[in-house]
Amino acid sequence: MGLFNKIGDMASMVRQAQQLGGKLEGLSETLKTRRAAGSAGGGLVEVEVNGLQEVLACRIEPGFFAQGDRELIEDLIRVATNDALTKAKQLHAEAMQSMMGADMPGMSEAIARLTGEKPLGD
Repeated sequence: MGLFNKIGDMASMVRQAQQLGGKLEGLSETLKTRRAAGSAGGGLVEVEVNGLQEVLACRIEPGFFAQGDRELIEDLIRVATNDALTKAKQLHAEAMQSMMGADMPGMSEAIARLTGEKPLGD
């Protein structure tokens, strides 16, 4: 392979990396606007996150405080947050799959590992 071919290959790789960087930036902007909610205690506690796994809101049923069970409230916040984050991971995985293309080898398995679910198509 000649020097000019190697330089051409490197230039092509740089362009592809720049395109991927632009796609990832767009993906981040998209995920920032996507929402996922988790709940616990039959809706007594709800946590809302975005697709970047940033907590946006935490709502606790007002009457729940009157019971005065601090440990239960803390547990339900933890459970609701983990529920919301699991859903946010799924949003992220779906967005990555959409960006990269569903037919990319190994994508389904990678998403399954990320979300803890069965691979798509199984």
